[in-house]
Amino acid sequence: MTFVWIALAAVAILAIVGYNSLAKMRNVVANAWSDIDVYLKRRADLIPNLVDTTKAYSGFERDTLESVTRARNDALSAGASPHARAEAENALATRVHQLIAVAESYPELKASAQYLRLQEELGETEDKISYARQYYNAAVRDFNTSIDRFPQSILAATFGFKRAEFFALDEPDQREAPRAEL
Repeated sequence: MTFVWIALAAVAILAIVGYNSLAKMRNVVANAWSDIDVYLKRRADLIPNLVDTTKAYSGFERDTLESVTRARNDALSAGASPHARAEAENALATRVHQLIAVAESYPELKASAQYLRLQEELGETEDKISYARQYYNAAVRDFNTSIDRFPQSILAATFGFKRAEFFALDEPDQREAPRAEL
């Protein structure tokens, strides 16, 4: 009878340790997603300033400015799903790249101190987004691997732990921060 109690205690301890491990990893994933969200919001906050700065130069393509603004609004309202957010952020990054490409044909804009400062801030923010995305995806990989491994897979199914989504870019050219060529 003592052996049964010892075995049950061992199973209970393993279940508690396994559950706590999964809970900790789930919180790491949530925290990493929060970091990405902060940097994406920072980028979204920089874009109106970039649009306003480029608007000041007569003849700047209105369609380009409007498409960037629409993409920014779509990204802000994309929701919490990493997949939906990634799609909206991909579209925004494409529009920002287009804006910067068009700005290349305006030498006085490229020389503007405000434009250059915004470019630098945008580049730094893109770098932070990239690092945060790498950390988040690593946390998701570790969490999903834990959920898939036996015996934690049993605990995960029992306590409702679900696989997390990766935050991925669809287009390879979006992996680089947009930069102005001087």
